[in-house]
Amino acid sequence: MKKLLVLLYLFLWGWGPMALAQSLWIDVRTVEEYKAGHLEGAINIPYDEIEQKISAVSADKTADIQLYCRSGRRSGIALESLRSLGYSKVTNAGSYEQLKQKQAKSNE
Repeated sequence: MKKLLVLLYLFLWGWGPMALAQSLWIDVRTVEEYKAGHLEGAINIPYDEIEQKISAVSADKTADIQLYCRSGRRSGIALESLRSLGYSKVTNAGSYEQLKQKQAKSNE
């Protein structure tokens, strides 16, 4: 039942089946910042809520998780929070603007 809920959650946030096999991208900015623009496929969990909400998205503590925010500071805080919970493959991917530019270049 829990796996079904996680899959439903991912589907409702716009994740397709292929995204499940790839990295989990989490935008740790505020809801307002996320709504103003975010990376395609990223879900929003504000950095100060990540400890409470991560298990609904990924109970797999070996999942590849990529975090980003406006500058990299909040994603760094979120990274430490996830590591303290035992998540082992977490990366601070840095700032949204830089990642957006990289994504645009890779789509050209």
